Amino acid sequence: MAHHTQETCSRVGLHVNGERYELDVDHRVTLLDLLREHLGLTGAKKGCDHGQCGACTVLVDGRRAHACLLFAVAHDGAEVTTVEGLGDDARGLHPLQEAFLARDAFQCGYCTPGQLCSAAGLLDEAAADPDGTDLGRAGIAEGMSGNLCRCGAYPRIVDAVRDVVAARHGGRGVA
Repeated sequence: MAHHTQETCSRVGLHVNGERYELDVDHRVTLLDLLREHLGLTGAKKGCDHGQCGACTVLVDGRRAHACLLFAVAHDGAEVTTVEGLGDDARGLHPLQEAFLARDAFQCGYCTPGQLCSAAGLLDEAAADPDGTDLGRAGIAEGMSGNLCRCGAYPRIVDAVRDVVAARHGGRGVA
């Protein structure tokens, strides 16, 4: 392993899934690699490593982000939520996780963590701008378009997200 010097490393503080971490991180380390290799949070996957597949999607300060494109040192102080942080022991599974299970919205499961984080971000964006976000079938498909599924589970993924949208609106269906 290469020797790290003051010029190539920085101290980074992150809140990940509600826990505070302080790490000395090489400037070249991506947020994805920090999560997977330094913190042992392997939910976010390394797919294309170019920000094109969405397998590495996490929430950074509440916004969807491709962790493979972000340098960890540039996110000092950020709040990061991975698929491991969507649900917890007290609340149980996140409603999206329950809906994905109920709709069988995954096959191989490789893209599922990124799909779940992307869907959670989409729902939060819609809650912040209820008049500007289309959460019907077409709007969900468009909002999730940055997350690829090689197995082709898209219809079930959209149905799962629609179920959560409907539950949030008192069971009223969405277009």
